[in-house]
Amino acid sequence: MHSEQVLPLAALVVFAFGVNLPLGYLRETSRKFSLRWFILIHLSIPFIVVLRGMLGFGWLLIPVTLACAVGGQLVGGRMRRSRPE
Repeated sequence: MHSEQVLPLAALVVFAFGVNLPLGYLRETSRKFSLRWFILIHLSIPFIVVLRGMLGFGWLLIPVTLACAVGGQLVGGRMRRSRPE
């Protein structure tokens, strides 16, 4: 990886994680395996794919961006569960 790719890669992984935080938070309020639940899990994927392409990254970064997206979903869901009612 070249040094000029570090900042775009950091932006991509922060975006993948950050956009999934509120989606994971909202997913926690949905019935498991419902249409809403499915949409909230997958809504960010097209945006991450487009951003990855715009930044010039190939398919090798799919596991990295997927891990960040799943991490954002999990942290967002945990934030919702830990919120006092």
